[in-house]
Amino acid sequence: MIIFPAIDIKGGKCVRLIKGDFEKMTSYKNLPIDQAKKYSESGFNNIHIIDLDGALQGKPTNSNVIKEIIKKVKLKIQIGGGIRTFDDVNNWIETGVDRVVMGTAAVENTDLLKTACNKFKNKIAVALDVKDGLIALSGWKKQTNIFAIDFINKIQNFGVSRIIYTDINKDGTKKGPNIKDTIELSSKVKIPLVISGGVSSIEDVKKIKSLNNPSIEGVIVGKSIYDGDIKINDLAKLI
Repeated sequence: MIIFPAIDIKGGKCVRLIKGDFEKMTSYKNLPIDQAKKYSESGFNNIHIIDLDGALQGKPTNSNVIKEIIKKVKLKIQIGGGIRTFDDVNNWIETGVDRVVMGTAAVENTDLLKTACNKFKNKIAVALDVKDGLIALSGWKKQTNIFAIDFINKIQNFGVSRIIYTDINKDGTKKGPNIKDTIELSSKVKIPLVISGGVSSIEDVKKIKSLNNPSIEGVIVGKSIYDGDIKINDLAKLI
């Protein structure tokens, strides 16, 4: 199982939101590059980075900050936020990221998703941010009436490498991830899932790992690291 420590960037800073609410945002003193170095030095192989300004504005916004991380830290980087066009995808691939995460664009333009998957084999991930079973878009500002399971079935054969499944009601709350719904979803789809949202303790991560479910590829851990609820070194022991 892959453990993805997370870096969410807004205004060039590391931040975390609660349930996707930009009014409930906490900024942290560590710069994104420093946080990335800390993850690398602790032994992590992967990192999950989201450009929150990009997600809101619909175009990559903190690219310089992220490119600095790519240049200075030898990690497999999964990048999302504001990736709306083929050129956006292509630019990140050329920069050397491991996976490009498409969210809003994937849902609103499945032709683009299909084209990207065909062009960049095993490089495209899809982020599904879900509230009560329904997908939300544009930095969670736009609620759709599309059920996650219906959308996944639609893209099942596109060649998507993984789906990052975030329960908005859990995200940033540190009240535990929605393991039950993720397991249920994983049993119905062929694309590997990554659990995101609500991880509160090292026990949550151990529980997900103990499932030994080949359909659940990994877990993203964010706010609980920044707040000190999970020690980076303890988390690294589970890699």
